[in-house]
This record gives sequence, C-alpha cells and structure tokens, in this order.
Amino acid sequence: MMELQFNLDISREQALRYYQGTAKTVIVTTITGQKLQFPAEHIRSFIDQNGIQGVFTIQFDKDNKLVALNRIES
Repeated sequence: MMELQFNLDISREQALRYYQGTAKTVIVTTITGQKLQFPAEHIRSFIDQNGIQGVFTIQFDKDNKLVALNRIES
C-alpha cells in the first residue's frame, strides 16, 4: 500500500465549492513534490467553518484506489 502526505489550506469559500459538488477533484502537491489528484467527495468530512486546513495522509492500494484519507495535524 502506498501512503503520501500533503498539506491543505483551503478557504471557507473554496471549501464550499467542494461541499456543494461544483468542484469535482482535489489537486495537491505532496510533501515529496508529487502531484496528486483525487475525488473531492473524500475531503467533505474535513470541512469546518474555516474551510479545510491541516496535514493529511492518503493511502492507495496497488491499483491506485483510494483506501483512506486522514488528517494527522491541524
């Protein structure tokens, strides 16, 4: 299983686009410099009144299917 880390700092206004479904994908740069894209539905549970901030880990199986997304630091 592959695990990558990345930072997110998404404003309240931007997070609303992910929550409402108008933004379909999240594109981030991992801590190691890799570009990563995944469906926005996976970050909806992390949205609060300030948007989304923190350090996250994402895990994929051998077929690159998302297995888990976790916030490890706020």
